[in-house]
Amino acid sequence: MSEGAVCVGAPAARWGEGDSVRFSITLHGVSRDAFAVCWHGEVRAFVNSCRHQSRQLDFGDGHFFDEAFDALVCCHHGARFHPQTGECVEGPCKGAFLTALTLVERDGALWASPSAYSGSG
Repeated sequence: MSEGAVCVGAPAARWGEGDSVRFSITLHGVSRDAFAVCWHGEVRAFVNSCRHQSRQLDFGDGHFFDEAFDALVCCHHGARFHPQTGECVEGPCKGAFLTALTLVERDGALWASPSAYSGSG
């Protein structure tokens, strides 16, 4: 398990479509808010910080999807992010990426850790 890994919860197979969880993770020595969501049967995790103004995507309620359930949406300015890649596909930060986290199943749980994904910021 990599340094800074955080237990997110049950294995991905137990997540329902649209389920989400908020958690904190340490990146570069700084505690950051983060979240994981289940979309089309896959769980993805990101730092909870919009690329536009570094504000949290949700209002603290763990609600990240739009009504059509096809994008993660910043509640402040409406930036829309692809749930699989974290790329902003519409809004003031179009083309930027949410900071992706790596998810690994281990010991009957799902763990998040900082990612080496080059498209994240």
